[in-house]
Amino acid sequence: MKRNLAPFLLLQLSSIASVISGSMVFIAIPWIALEITGNSASAGLVVSLTAIPGLLLSPILGSVIDKLGRKNVASWSELLTVMTSLLIPIVAGLWELTLPALIVIGLLRALVGPGGSTARKSLVPDVAAAGKLTLDRANSIHEAIFASGFAIGPALATFCIASIGSANTFLVVAGFGAISAFFAFLIRVTEQHEENDESEKEPFYIYAVQGFKILFTTPSVLVLMSAIMTLALIYLPTEMLILPTAYNEMGDPEGLGTVVSAMAFASVFGALFFEQIHKRISYANILRIGILGVPLSMIPMSQLPPQWAMIFFGLILGLVWGPLLPLLNTVIQTKIPANKRGRVFSLEMTVWSAGPMISMVAVGAAVDTFGVKPIYLALSLGVLVAGILVATNKYIKELDI
Repeated sequence: MKRNLAPFLLLQLSSIASVISGSMVFIAIPWIALEITGNSASAGLVVSLTAIPGLLLSPILGSVIDKLGRKNVASWSELLTVMTSLLIPIVAGLWELTLPALIVIGLLRALVGPGGSTARKSLVPDVAAAGKLTLDRANSIHEAIFASGFAIGPALATFCIASIGSANTFLVVAGFGAISAFFAFLIRVTEQHEENDESEKEPFYIYAVQGFKILFTTPSVLVLMSAIMTLALIYLPTEMLILPTAYNEMGDPEGLGTVVSAMAFASVFGALFFEQIHKRISYANILRIGILGVPLSMIPMSQLPPQWAMIFFGLILGLVWGPLLPLLNTVIQTKIPANKRGRVFSLEMTVWSAGPMISMVAVGAAVDTFGVKPIYLALSLGVLVAGILVATNKYIKELDI
């Protein structure tokens, strides 16, 4: 078969545009909530409530991907997300953007948003096969592209907030989403499927929860999911709430964008060199370095040192974080049959949705009561303890089998 890199390149163009769009929202939604209410608990409430659809629908979205096709879901999910993003500037322009309105729009956006990312991850082995790329290399590039988008998005969001206003920032968000959908529609690739998949004959309600069964019968993937759950539950509030609160109090949106982008740019290098790292370090040790390196970087950042120090430790955090998602992708794509891949990747999205919903309101209330530094430090120590438990788990060695 002739090598065809076009599908892989189109997938990466779709991915970076989508991630820029989504990571802008990552900053803009909490910022708008803080503008409206002036308190961290309300911002945490918005983030938590808007995570509910992702938590409830992600397992089902995985089934939709496996049934309807990875490319189809990647394309149409982005288009629907564009439509919901446009609601924020429309409501702000015609009426008043209140906290309830922000929550409703956030919920609508969260109903359709998770499908695109999950579908693109499930599509990586298909486009990698067409381009004759190894999974290590394909996932390394894919997650480096993801991290690049995440580096650009927050900085772009803070620039747009400062220049055109927080509500109008969502015009730019929608624009990047439209670009992502366009490139996804152009992908032409044969999607891999296993013959005689017995799960295809199951009723849909059983078919939809197959991902959970697969997860708990594959201990190595379960260990990785546990690590990701730790980061989603304990670490994410520091980026989504604590850092925005700290920089909001300082009136410095550009400073926030610089720190978050520094972490993201560093994670680009960690992800991009995943294949080279794996040639020297086992999968198990890559996980150990990442899950312990994140909290060891967080601890000094929790004391809000000068900006140069925040950027320095943010760079270290990004470097150790970078290889974790290519690792997760590769292990799932290697150990899970193609027909079930969407359902397992959807559980990852469930984890990212559930983590903030569970912890964000409590973290916001704690920040309002005790201040940024004590809560930031407590979360850092929590990630460290959880990281030690994951790093010493007996099943971690099965990552290399």
